Amino acid sequence: MTYINKFSIRGKTAIVTGGAGILGSHFCRGLADAGASVAVVDIDVQKATEIANSITKNFEVKAKGIFCDLTSEQSVIEMVESVVNEFGTIDILHNNAAGKSSNLNAFFAPFEEYELDQWKEIMSTNLDSMFLVAKHVGKIMKEQGNGGSIIQTASIYGVMGPDNRIYDGSYYYNRQINTPAIYSASKGGVVALTKYLATYWAKDGIRVNTITPGGVESGQNETFKQNYGNRIPLGRMAQAEEMVGALIYLASDASSYVTGQNILIDGGLSAW
Repeated sequence: MTYINKFSIRGKTAIVTGGAGILGSHFCRGLADAGASVAVVDIDVQKATEIANSITKNFEVKAKGIFCDLTSEQSVIEMVESVVNEFGTIDILHNNAAGKSSNLNAFFAPFEEYELDQWKEIMSTNLDSMFLVAKHVGKIMKEQGNGGSIIQTASIYGVMGPDNRIYDGSYYYNRQINTPAIYSASKGGVVALTKYLATYWAKDGIRVNTITPGGVESGQNETFKQNYGNRIPLGRMAQAEEMVGALIYLASDASSYVTGQNILIDGGLSAW
């Protein structure tokens, strides 16, 4: 037996939602590097197309940028149809997309002042969209009859509460930040949805798992990076590319007996 070959996903087709994002672009490239054709799905189809073209050039696999508004079921249906028409099959889904808000004042508001409309907006973006994409891609995987792998992205604050002390003097692109309750609630829902779908689709050979990133360095000020790093056994924030290995593992046959699991990529934060 050649064990390393189990990590290859050559000849398979992967969808990555939020594929043009900070983490998403790395996830797309990592899957392509492991041999998969990649549908780069994003609401910013221009950026998604640029990433897809770069993937085709650098990894010599098929890739295409595809538009989708993940909060619209009709848009999700059209996206899935486009992927099937373009690539023929869907073998891997990375249900990755998430968002904050166009109104950051409302998004970062104190819990006691949080508006229900803002809560519903983020829940729709972060959890309802996961339901819609999993529903329509899972249906295709079931009809294909060859199983499949679904990986969903949660967050460390979907499994543990934030240490609010780290936000003192902390800024992200010159804006003071915190972690609102809706972010934790929506990401905790992702973990629960994963466990449900893992048991629901097990008989069809469809595996469903979660990856949970800890804090990833992406524009935070030095105060935040130091405060966060002081909470981490490894002593620092993550780099985006450090999330990719777990995805490839879960997407490939190397994890053929793994389902319903949540892999925390958090530098040891949850081990304290």
